[in-house]
Amino acid sequence: MFYEISIIQFKKVLNNLSAILDKAEAFAETKKFETTVLAQSRLAPDQLNFTRQIQIACDTAKLGVSRLTGKEAPTHQDDEKTFAELKTRINSTISYLDTVTAKDFAESGSKKITHQRWDGHLTGEDFAIQHMIPNFYFHVTTAYAILRHNGVDIGKKDYLGALPFKK
Repeated sequence: MFYEISIIQFKKVLNNLSAILDKAEAFAETKKFETTVLAQSRLAPDQLNFTRQIQIACDTAKLGVSRLTGKEAPTHQDDEKTFAELKTRINSTISYLDTVTAKDFAESGSKKITHQRWDGHLTGEDFAIQHMIPNFYFHVTTAYAILRHNGVDIGKKDYLGALPFKK
């Protein structure tokens, strides 16, 4: 279960996010402004900007999976400024996720997951369901909303990507 709800979905959504970045870049070129305008955009003054949303989505995926599996995740410096650099980070995260197998999650549900900001711990199952997955989607959705708010022509199909329809 952990593999399907994390690795499979995180990779799909990160690939969708990369494709959305392509659309945002094309939008900026058409409108004749630098993509750094979008990279620094936010929905509210006290909210993290688009770039940080992408960075945190990637961190949530890779570090969450690392906590559940014990497989060391790559580190990133959080210094991305361009869309190309953000796409490199997304690709690096996907490459890490590609190294994880369903067997790596064998003992994940009962693991004790802690964090320095928490007062207590979560089981691996609670961590995945209550923290990792919602946090990942929160940051991806916020990144999507920032671009949408700025006029980038993206919609639900861009966010969801291809669906595995059966005949």
